[in-house]
Formats: sequence, C-alpha cells, structure tokens
Amino acid sequence: MELLLHSIKLDWPVLLPIFACSILVLAVVINRFQFYKKNKRDIISFIPELQMELEKGNLQGAQRMAEKCGGIIGDVTEEAVRIFSDQRKGFSRSFDIAAALATRKLESHLTILGTIGGVAPFLGLFGTVVRILYTFQDLATQGNQSAAVAMGIGSALIATAFGLGVAIVAVVFYNSFQSIVKRYEDDFQLIKLLFLSFVDSEDESNQTTSNISL
Repeated sequence: MELLLHSIKLDWPVLLPIFACSILVLAVVINRFQFYKKNKRDIISFIPELQMELEKGNLQGAQRMAEKCGGIIGDVTEEAVRIFSDQRKGFSRSFDIAAALATRKLESHLTILGTIGGVAPFLGLFGTVVRILYTFQDLATQGNQSAAVAMGIGSALIATAFGLGVAIVAVVFYNSFQSIVKRYEDDFQLIKLLFLSFVDSEDESNQTTSNISL
C-alpha cells in the first residue's frame, strides 16, 4: 500500500492517462451492457411466429409482430417487412443496408475498447521508463542507496501493472461484445433468409404460371 501511494504521489502525471483510460473503459462497458440487455430478444421463438404470418401472407400481422418484439431486432424486421411489401426484387440489397446500419449501432464505442486495449500497456511502459530514469538520476546524485533504488523500481513497475490491468479488462470486454454483435448479425441473416425464401417461392410461382400460359 505504501508503495502504491508513493507511486501515485510521484508518478501521477504518467498515471493520469491510464486512469482516464480506465474511466473510459468502465463507461463504455456500462453503456454497451445496458444497450445489449435492453435489445435482447428471444429470436428462437420470434422467427417461427414471423414465418407463420408470412406463410399466411399477412404482412400487417408480421408488422405488428415486429413492433411488439421491439428493440433492434424488431426495427430490422419492420424494415424487412416494408422492403418486402414495396420492392421484393431488390430485397437482398435493401435489407443488407438496414442490417449494416443496425450493426453500426451495435458496434458503437467498441473501437474505444479496442484502442485502449492496444495503447494502455504502452502507457504503462512509458510510465515505468520515466520512473526508472528518475531513479537512476537519484542514484547518481545521492549515491548507492538500496532502499531508495528498490522503492523507485517498485514504483516504476506499478505503472506497467496498471496499464496491463486496464488493457486486459478492455480486451476481454471488447472480445465479449464483438461476439454479441456477431450473434446479432447471425440473427439478421436468419431474418433475411426467411424473407428471401418467400421472395424466391413467389418468383418460382410466377415463372411456373408464365410457363403454363405459354
């Protein structure tokens, strides 16, 4: 504890950026955790129910289901229903645009975690180097004092430990949140494939009707 207080007292200018990074990590983690929790939906039960409405040709029912579902899944499904009713031939491209915009909302602020995960260890290393340089300077002016040298080196290593700790937390949550985003992207693909199956079946039906008429 004494060593930590000594390090904060002497090296606060180099520890301050790492501390700021830790505050940013905490803020992003809380923000993303709340956002994902708010938008979490049971896609396993939602997809079959949506499929039943589409099989009946009940687009209004599908729209109501999307509104009832809510969240980012509901928003993407609402857009899918709108595209399906207005421009079925270009459904795939239009839906990809809507899914990409939703993915951007899901990925918001994650670059902060990735950046801090890469930068924080170097900030800690910079603080360590600075403190070691000051320790050698004190050693040169005051002579060989083992206790002072040990205290200086120990204080220097705290910056590295602090930087590594912040980086580890940032990388762990970054990877965790990226896996959540990937699951949402998979859900978007399920919704897309569901609607495309009805687009394709309608095209095949029209082609069969055209062949019969010929």
